[in-house]
Amino acid sequence: MAVNTANAYGRITVTDEAISEVAGFSALDCYGIVDLEAKKFFDNVAELFRKGKARASRGVRVMTNGDKIFIDLYVVVKYGVAIEAVAESLKKTVTYNVEKFTGMVVDTVNVNVSGVKV
Repeated sequence: MAVNTANAYGRITVTDEAISEVAGFSALDCYGIVDLEAKKFFDNVAELFRKGKARASRGVRVMTNGDKIFIDLYVVVKYGVAIEAVAESLKKTVTYNVEKFTGMVVDTVNVNVSGVKV
């Protein structure tokens, strides 16, 4: 799916893949986030064979419904940080950056902590 909008200049379409790239790069810039984790085992295997695919969208799942965006993030956090504080900061950062990028409303950002690294 994709998010569509129209303005005085014409029609704009933003794909879910582009949104997941922005969300992934925003997540990796947040303090306390070490890496993004693949959602499924098959995604890990498929990543080995994709050379040009960026790693930023690896742990991001984007769903769109009309003009609303729903994002699931699968992250690995740094050992010793407050997970709740990092998750709240991550939600706010990703929401702001995706809304700024698309011009659409981000309805939900779910943070799933897959692991902790030292």
